[in-house]
Amino acid sequence: MGKRPPSSEDMEKGREKARPSMPPPHLCPPPPKPWVPWLVPIIFVANVAVFIYTMYVNDCPSIDENKCILPSLKRFSFQPFKENPLLGPAGLTLKKLGALERQLVVEEGEGWRLLSCMWLHAGVVHLLANMLSLLFIGIRLEQEFGFIRIGLLYVLAGLGGSLGSTMHLMRTTSPTISVGASGALFGLLGAMLSELLINWTIYVNKCTALLILIVVIALNMAVGFLPKVDNSAHIGGFLAGFFLGFIILVRPQYGYIRRKHLPSTYDGKHKPRHKGYQYVLGSGALVILILGYTYGFGKLYGLKALKNLP
Repeated sequence: MGKRPPSSEDMEKGREKARPSMPPPHLCPPPPKPWVPWLVPIIFVANVAVFIYTMYVNDCPSIDENKCILPSLKRFSFQPFKENPLLGPAGLTLKKLGALERQLVVEEGEGWRLLSCMWLHAGVVHLLANMLSLLFIGIRLEQEFGFIRIGLLYVLAGLGGSLGSTMHLMRTTSPTISVGASGALFGLLGAMLSELLINWTIYVNKCTALLILIVVIALNMAVGFLPKVDNSAHIGGFLAGFFLGFIILVRPQYGYIRRKHLPSTYDGKHKPRHKGYQYVLGSGALVILILGYTYGFGKLYGLKALKNLP
């Protein structure tokens, strides 16, 4: 007997079996929108404005007009090269406006100088070097991480640089002042390094980026060994920024997608937001920062628990 011709229902089932399974949809998170940088430009303008005000208060001609550099600038003219080779005000003016000095900070209790010194500069050369670094590094970081995180990083790293500088001044016998945003700027450099390390999975050409960053940091650190440069502020700011970066500049791991960006039909494995090593580094950095700031303030103001520390 002949075979019964397949029914239309049987033919449809055969097509379903022969049809290959559809691949899962290509999941790609939307690219993050860059932040519009406004805080770093404001910090730039504030530093320049403070320097102009510093020169106005300095008023070199009122002391000795014949020794001033560029006397045509009148009260904005600079102190003699022998006194200030960076084209800036007198040390007494900087001290009056909030420069960092051991005796005033430690013995007189003027702790506000730990922050005010970040906004003062010793001269035009000093100001230009710091502001170029601020724009070059700070704009990029604010575009990627926003003003809140970069503002917090800038202030806390600057505070770390001030603590390092003050502890160094405590070991010197001659009265010395320290000014400048270098501690905060080195903090941004340190944060760039820790950000690369903790977000290692999302970067391409990781080793090249790491090598370039290390060379840039080494060159900037080398400047600190020049005469009259406060390298202790550089080191303190760098270390503070380095550990802060592990906490406030952490990104989601490669391949992470927020659930709201997943299609409703997706039932695949969902990656966690962060890898385990990111939590470990962030927690360790937080502990180190707490201990570091506690140690610094304890050395300055003699907390009872830290009186016997070396």
